[in-house]
Amino acid sequence: MEPVRLAVNGVTRSLFVAPHRTLLETLREDLGLTGTKHGCELGECSACTVLVDGTPILSCLTLTLDVADAEIVTIEGIGSIAHPHPLQRAFGEYGAAQCGYCTPAMILTAKAFLEEKPNPSEEEIAEAIAGNMCRCTGYLPIVRAIASVAAEDDR
Repeated sequence: MEPVRLAVNGVTRSLFVAPHRTLLETLREDLGLTGTKHGCELGECSACTVLVDGTPILSCLTLTLDVADAEIVTIEGIGSIAHPHPLQRAFGEYGAAQCGYCTPAMILTAKAFLEEKPNPSEEEIAEAIAGNMCRCTGYLPIVRAIASVAAEDDR
């Protein structure tokens, strides 16, 4: 076990982790942040996406010790039930979340994308989320939800 300090959702936490432990395992099992989903655990579905220093990464392929000096943001860190992030609100309004399994990763991917490209076309949005697998929606509601947030001024 190795000591590690992680900055997750604005809170620094100290814990001990095995060198082989993935960030996905640490977030879900040690920190109780279950919004980050177990998917394929091969880096193909993106259900485990979190932001590390503002960049979407696959937490199933990232060792916890490798992100000790980074700012980690999970879906729990961007909004609440009382005050949802604009993307969370839009996903509800546009029916972009059916089963909801891919939703946290889609929202975090979209958040990082919109920070980089605030006024994208629907084609650019579709390309930006292409690595995130969704088996329910057919992607159109997701693209429209993200586009609606891009059109807002208060994101």
